[in-house]
Amino acid sequence: MRKLMTMLATIGLTTMSMAVQAQTAKVNGTVNGGQKAVEAASVGVLRAKDSSVVKLAVTDKAGQFEVEKLAAGKYLVVIQSVGYAKYYSESFDLGNGQSYTVKPVTLVNASKELQGVVVTSKKPFIEQKLDRTIINVDASPTNAGTTVMEVLEKSPGISVDKDGNISVKGKQGVVVMLDGKPTYLSAQDLANMLNNMSSSNLESIEIMTNPPARFDASGNSGVINIKTKKSKVMGYNASITTGYTQGVLPKTNNSINLNYRKGKMNFFGNASHNYNENFGELKIDRNFRNQTTNALLSTFDQLADNQREFKSYNYKAGFDYFMNKKTTLGLVVNGYDSKGIEYTDNTTFIKDPMGALVTRTQAINDVHLHFNNVGVNMNLRHVFDSTGKELTMDADYIRYTQDNTQMLTNDFYDHNGSIKAPKEILRGILPAAINIYSIKADYSQSLKGQMKLETGWKSSYVNTDNDAQYANWNGTSFVNDVTRSNHFLYKENINAAYLNLNKQFSKKWSAQLGLRAENTNITGNQLTTGEVFKRNYTQVFPTMYIGYTSNEKNQFALSYGRRIDRPNYQDLNPFFYFLDKYTYQVGNPYLRPQFSHNIELTHTFKGILNSSINYSTTNDILQDVLEQIDSTNSSFMKKSNIARRQNLGASVSLGMPVTKWFRTNIYMNGFYNKFTGVVNGGEISVTGATFMTNISNQFTLPKGWGAELSGFYRTGGVEGVLAMKSMGGLNIGFTKQVMKNKGTIRLVARDILYTQQFRGYSRYQNVDVTIRQARDSRVVNLSFTYRFSKGKTAAQRKRGGANEEQNRVNIGGGN
Repeated sequence: MRKLMTMLATIGLTTMSMAVQAQTAKVNGTVNGGQKAVEAASVGVLRAKDSSVVKLAVTDKAGQFEVEKLAAGKYLVVIQSVGYAKYYSESFDLGNGQSYTVKPVTLVNASKELQGVVVTSKKPFIEQKLDRTIINVDASPTNAGTTVMEVLEKSPGISVDKDGNISVKGKQGVVVMLDGKPTYLSAQDLANMLNNMSSSNLESIEIMTNPPARFDASGNSGVINIKTKKSKVMGYNASITTGYTQGVLPKTNNSINLNYRKGKMNFFGNASHNYNENFGELKIDRNFRNQTTNALLSTFDQLADNQREFKSYNYKAGFDYFMNKKTTLGLVVNGYDSKGIEYTDNTTFIKDPMGALVTRTQAINDVHLHFNNVGVNMNLRHVFDSTGKELTMDADYIRYTQDNTQMLTNDFYDHNGSIKAPKEILRGILPAAINIYSIKADYSQSLKGQMKLETGWKSSYVNTDNDAQYANWNGTSFVNDVTRSNHFLYKENINAAYLNLNKQFSKKWSAQLGLRAENTNITGNQLTTGEVFKRNYTQVFPTMYIGYTSNEKNQFALSYGRRIDRPNYQDLNPFFYFLDKYTYQVGNPYLRPQFSHNIELTHTFKGILNSSINYSTTNDILQDVLEQIDSTNSSFMKKSNIARRQNLGASVSLGMPVTKWFRTNIYMNGFYNKFTGVVNGGEISVTGATFMTNISNQFTLPKGWGAELSGFYRTGGVEGVLAMKSMGGLNIGFTKQVMKNKGTIRLVARDILYTQQFRGYSRYQNVDVTIRQARDSRVVNLSFTYRFSKGKTAAQRKRGGANEEQNRVNIGGGN
């Protein structure tokens, strides 16, 4: 394996030369359904080499179609219509100015083919597209019984730190979306949601390191779009999954997916319940030194044992109404509710320079958490004609609430175990509410010369209300602590417009140019202190893509984009969150947005080997920084604009069948980070290289059996002022098809070697801290899925939400 990894890592990228030449040709034909012509059938012209969509058309009343202005090349045609099975033509060659007539097509009634038959298709675990990497969740047996966060942790190029912060290819600042809509959550709240959301409801995860202009410009390292499951079957179909996971503590997951379509109505929904008991072990060692002589003054050895118990529910329900062949209306309601308890027993040993115990602090932190979310989406899609003119509109309302309470008790003992100081009890009542309103419209149209125009606008409004109410126990009652309490209101309005042009110059060359403008208006109001801050700015974000196909085996793409990462509203809120008397987290109202320039060159060989090199530079990087107050021997974490980051990386991805029964996916990524800036008034310069790999081997065995052996490894590296040590994980899974392939049994063991643990340190100015963290990651899961349906294949419905346009059409394969 080491030799194989070395060989793949040395695969180089070639450079390109420019030659642009325009050609035109056309394809026509006739479609019927037995004795009559089929009107409004979808016709797609696909490139023969990769089945990618080149141009779309619709048949007229006589069942005839014609697709013009095609470049010379090798193509095939795919035709589909409601109630009929999909049809693929033979491949054919088109020369410059030539015309090709497809043999008369007779579609087969799908109900005769598919009634009572379960159709299954096996997607690869990893798919590489021009502008994104796609993770098909169900294609990996070891995803059974996992949470969404656990799937992300083993996805190629993604790493998750001890606090749930997500990085892509060594860069933080990624935007996580659900079904094409931003979550608008802080890093901590997002981590809580993903850690308690079952992966059984997921269809795929899209990773876009350089998204096109139609996406929000937020996210310096790109966008992760988490897609939930949808169906494409007329009549009804459903699947039920139940599973049990055992680590040190138990976990269960249960889910159901439903879809029913009849006539002009399509109803869909899914729901899941997740019960999760988990533990965490946190060890923090801190050294306090004399800032003049660097002599050791004292040490703090901190051990925190954390236990969590969560019950969570996820649901989605909606319908599509097909008013006519051109217009579809949709409504989607989704939600999430989670209740849990976190109990932390935290012991801090304070020692003198000689290692003698001076004080032992026992801190019990009892937190009751309740997260709730509901979202409503109304959408419209209208196709004007067969030339590709299309309008989509979305209106969204999303509300997040949390109702958390914290009780922190500190007891102080001397080296003999006698009480050294009075007990301290701190109570925190921490409600929060987030309201999001969003409306957007997107329009696309094909132009002359094999050009496509996309344009649109979006306005979003976010209101948050965080009220941190802390009180100290005085022996008889709780008294409000005005130094720690804070009521913070935050309002944000972003107005955006974009223009995107895509042109196919020839069989070999294509290009895409985009420009997005965003106007941001922010108001923060600290009601407790009366402090108000306002910020208004407008920025433009260009994107560029150049594609080159040298031959049927080799394709190249060069992309560039400028992006922004705005501070989370909760990071701007100067609230306190305590682990114990000496360790806490605090917000920073003076944060500024960070901006980045990203460039990437990719190469695809035979559709199975993908390699890339990328470079980015980010100014005013937002980073968690550990600061220390020597006078109180306390440390706190705060987000700050600390530095300028430069990131240089290279990656290689190989996905291919080794034999008929063995398929492998190998992903490797190496990157180099350099941070230069000022922290706590002192200059820093930190550099480090990191290598990470994800390997998934899937085996198709006789009699309905399957297996997977997968794992990941990441060497040490740096993220801002934090140096991280190596970590990894090894997983194995087995599947068995039962009940005439309608049922699937999965048995999975994850993190077999118990190596998925975080270790790191920070040493700069007066900070000298070492951190180790572990959780209940070595587990065994047993799950069962049953699928049943009665119906026939239908055209794919609109996905709902503010999704990108190409994902609303599933002609010729697609995603």
